[in-house]
Amino acid sequence: MSLEILDQFHDPALCKNVLARLNDTLTGPLRFMEVCGTHTVAIFRSGLRSILPKEIVHLSGPGCPVCVTHESEVNAFLDLAGKPGVIIATFGDLMRVPGSHGRTLKAAQADGARVKVVYSPPDAIKLAAENPDSIVVFLGVGFETTAPGVAASIIMAKRQGVTNFRVLPFHKLVPPALMALLSDDDRESGGGIDAFIMPGHVTAIIGIEPYRPVVERFGRASVVAGFEPLDILQALLFLAECQRDKTPRLANLYRRVVRDEGNAKARAVMAEVFTTADALWRGLGRIPDSGLEIADAYAAFDAKREFDIEIKECPPLPGCKCGEVLKGKLPPNRCPLFGKACTPAKPVGPCMVSTEGSCAAYYKYQVD
Repeated sequence: MSLEILDQFHDPALCKNVLARLNDTLTGPLRFMEVCGTHTVAIFRSGLRSILPKEIVHLSGPGCPVCVTHESEVNAFLDLAGKPGVIIATFGDLMRVPGSHGRTLKAAQADGARVKVVYSPPDAIKLAAENPDSIVVFLGVGFETTAPGVAASIIMAKRQGVTNFRVLPFHKLVPPALMALLSDDDRESGGGIDAFIMPGHVTAIIGIEPYRPVVERFGRASVVAGFEPLDILQALLFLAECQRDKTPRLANLYRRVVRDEGNAKARAVMAEVFTTADALWRGLGRIPDSGLEIADAYAAFDAKREFDIEIKECPPLPGCKCGEVLKGKLPPNRCPLFGKACTPAKPVGPCMVSTEGSCAAYYKYQVD
């Protein structure tokens, strides 16, 4: 996309026009949740949150992949990092996510564990090829956005004969989490979620149809949006029109990137390597069919099977309200630890660790 076209999505006159239409369209309070962590940051960074009509309440949802990684899963990372002959390969944002006792991969690395930061799954395959006497385990976290790349890396390792490469699969699927979130949502009490801005990156893979139950079963208007200021304002205008008309609808307003049908090739790669399974989510608990496991045909690359890893639920971090934040039930700055015991320099929970976490965004942009 040319810079000239992209500039249009920042044009002050266009944004003011849509904002005025939004003000005229609103018929009452509108509590919207953005599901994607990139939207969280974009809303704060652009200053949109400070100029939105007071009737609009912004809730952050379970769309930060690091944030929803459960304490029990982090404990599994740490246990595996302590095993002899194992090298952990991970994206950098997992290094500071605490397990149930506050310990992190960064601390394990400082104590001598072999933990390496990589920038892509193929980098982990290269690391395995360079260390033939060790088992390199890539930590597979994230949503449908990253899962196809991890699946492709497993296929690549098999074709290249890299037999010491493994994946510890903890990928999560967004639509089942939304169903779980709405099943526990109470809009009648004056709280709850009225509408959703759906994640652009995830939708580029899965398409818009998996969100249909959000609209038809739960009656919440939903829109797929880009990440520029005009994208977000147009999305909110659409949600306000649905509210005014008392007709929840589903729309894709990010067509320059997202096709309604998604990416069939990416889904095919995922389906070849992974099968769905129950998964633990921070704050939401165990959700049926919301995770991915490695299929039998690729069992040789499954670290969970090789090391007999069993994930057991454990209590949340003491005092940390990250789980409530991820459900949209608590603004980050209402957590008693926010900005005191928990800061980006010394985070207690993952919502303050990740650059896409809502706690980190609240702190960085000094939200009152």
